[in-house]
Order: sequence, then C-alpha cells, then structure tokens
Amino acid sequence: MSDEQQGYADSYEDVSMYSLVDQREQTLLDTQTECCFMWTASNGDPVGVIMNFVARDGHFWLTCTRRRKRVAAVEARPRVAIAVSSRGTDIGISQAVTYKGDAIVHDDADTKQWFYPALAAKVRPESADHQQAFVQHLDTDGRVVIEIVPDTRIGFDAETMFKNSPAGPSRSKI
Repeated sequence: MSDEQQGYADSYEDVSMYSLVDQREQTLLDTQTECCFMWTASNGDPVGVIMNFVARDGHFWLTCTRRRKRVAAVEARPRVAIAVSSRGTDIGISQAVTYKGDAIVHDDADTKQWFYPALAAKVRPESADHQQAFVQHLDTDGRVVIEIVPDTRIGFDAETMFKNSPAGPSRSKI
C-alpha cells in the first residue's frame, strides 16, 4: 500500500491534500482576531502587517487611518492578500488559510456603522462597555474600512497532515 493510501505522505513536498475543511476554516475565522494583511509598495516590494479583521459574507474587513501608507497603496494597486493562522488560539496549531483578492477602500458612514460594532464585538468580547469604548476609539474622521473580496483560497491543516504520519500527531488537539 502506498503512503498516500495509508493516509499520509512520506514526503511533505506536496501538502495540497491537507487543506482546511470548511467547518475548521469557519471555526478559524470565527475564533482568530488577527490576520496578516499584505499589499505591494509602489516599488513592487511586498509589505504585510498584522491587523484585526472581521469575516462577513465571504469578504474580509479591516480598518486603519487614511494616513497609513497601505491605504494609498491599496487604492493604486488593489491586489492584496490576507493570511489567517490558528496560532494564539485554543483551536489547535498549524491551521492556516490565505486569501488573495481585490481590496476596496470605504469611508462611508453606512459601512462604518455596522463594521465598528462588529469588530469591537470580536476583539473585546468580555464586555459591552469595552466594546462601546473601542467603537468610540475607532470612530474618527480619518479612518477608513478596507474590504477584501477574495477570489483565491489556499488552506492548510497540519493536524490532518500529521494525524497518521510516522512523525506522529501534531501537538494540537484534533
């Protein structure tokens, strides 16, 4: 019986078979509060920063002030990516998903009105008072909301990869 038929590969050069299943991906997106947001600078250099995010209706939403260089970069070159990892959560290690797509910068009141409370609820779940204070902190004239409309997804689940591996299971719970 081949290694693939046994449920593991003897070489981890091709890990495409260990994609994150829909339920685990949704748990990751619901649980994790941070992503790495990536874009390109005007000279073509890739840039990435860690940002809080909200996933809603298949799109991803982030916020920053218009003064951040990423806003002008995204408006000039809307092709972006985000990566979300399970690191730092209690759902297990080495689950990750990357999305590539186009970004849209919003500065309208309607978007801010639903987004700020949604982000506050995600990153300050311990208290309604903390959420309200966070919304007030966000609600400034110079703030924008960046929407990522993904068209490509790359998922990875190390727990699946190592489940039946001769190297042993991953350190995380299954």
